[in-house]
Amino acid sequence: MYDPKSLKAEEFIDHDEILASMRYAEENKNNRPLIEKILEKAGECKGVNHRDALVLLECTDEELNRKIFDLAIRIKEKLYGRRIVLFAPLYLSNYCINGCTYCPYHLENCHITRKKLSQDEIRREVIALQDMGHKRLALETGEHPKMSPIEYVLESIKTIYSIKHKNGAIRRVNVNIAATTVENYRKLKEAGIGTYILFQETYHKENYEKLHPTGPKHDYAWHTEAMDRAMDGGIDDVGLGVLFGLSDYRYDFTGQLMHAEHLEAAKGVGPHTISVPRIRAAEDIDPAQFPHAVPDDVFEKIVAVIRISVPYTGMIVSTRESQKVRERVLHLGVSQISGASRTSVGGYTEKERPEDTIQFDVSDRRTLDEVVNWLLSLGFIPSFCTACYREGRTGDRFMKLVKSGQIANCCQPNALMTLKEYLEDYASPDTHAKGEKVIREELQRIPSDKVRSIAEKHLAEIHEGNRDFRF
Repeated sequence: MYDPKSLKAEEFIDHDEILASMRYAEENKNNRPLIEKILEKAGECKGVNHRDALVLLECTDEELNRKIFDLAIRIKEKLYGRRIVLFAPLYLSNYCINGCTYCPYHLENCHITRKKLSQDEIRREVIALQDMGHKRLALETGEHPKMSPIEYVLESIKTIYSIKHKNGAIRRVNVNIAATTVENYRKLKEAGIGTYILFQETYHKENYEKLHPTGPKHDYAWHTEAMDRAMDGGIDDVGLGVLFGLSDYRYDFTGQLMHAEHLEAAKGVGPHTISVPRIRAAEDIDPAQFPHAVPDDVFEKIVAVIRISVPYTGMIVSTRESQKVRERVLHLGVSQISGASRTSVGGYTEKERPEDTIQFDVSDRRTLDEVVNWLLSLGFIPSFCTACYREGRTGDRFMKLVKSGQIANCCQPNALMTLKEYLEDYASPDTHAKGEKVIREELQRIPSDKVRSIAEKHLAEIHEGNRDFRF
């Protein structure tokens, strides 16, 4: 049945293939010659398949595990440098007709307050986000055909892009909404979205159907095949994700990589991003009900092996994770994080966080400036860059840029210029001082003398009050 080129969910995510991969990994988890061969291949930054990746994940040999982590660090440094892109989620509505057992937005939850933002409320939320310094958002809604139809989402995107407050602007809107039709994906593309994100939650079909007992999301095939329809609708960049803790993490880890392999085989380009959330406490939800919780050490290794397996795919860790956990995984492969997130509808403009509409608990509750300061202290480059999306470098065009090695002459200066904007417009004095030091040091790492010279010129212009330069 297994066929990565198939357009049928149960053929490109084949249950028997996953089980066979799990058995193979268990049998070979400390097969030193095999693992060293896998690592040698992975060292070429061409990735490894799902079965080999699972062998690395299952490995218990301490010396080999050190090599696995060291390789993840080298790949991250080579392809992404020290850049970490920042974004924030924006919740538009929590009305939902699904019965998802792990989400407080489920239809039967009578305790949660239901809310939908008006366009004026969206404007206030966006201005609050711009005043923090954010340049990219991820839109979130529950699935409800009357309260959150595609027309509402499209109008909201138009509103967001139209708002310019002081020096603020949202330059990229990513969208995380329910699986929909090719026609609707085409409308989202025309509206100028960046990445279409949809979490699979779990690839285990039987568990999936139990966890989604009612509503449109119950349809496993419709949900799993959504990325194919999105790409058919012209969306170049799509983002995968599972909610680790809903099923055996080995199963979902393997299924996620098989999904990435399917997109590469069937559509010519893999996912733009992979997210790695874990089940969290929330209103009407007790994580103790889910026996597949993933401990921190395993989570850390999942991040490392994903980076090795799909080196050209961005990896996202949200504020679901604590500062401590995020610090453990940043250098292993993470390229994007959220900052100062609110997982409630209207959460950025209330004087206090409206806990009555929250989707899940946030572990990292620091301000954006505190997150930027922390990244700078760790030696990373906080980036608010949206240049590739706005220059049409999406899908396979973005992948070619990364694989050619030219990303350092593009993403590095763009990251520094957007950091400079943040420092000039929003940073605290301490963050400003740390950021200027990082910019001076990182300028010297731009390979091209010409690009470095142009970047230095633009940085000076940003200091004088000009904005929005990009390579």
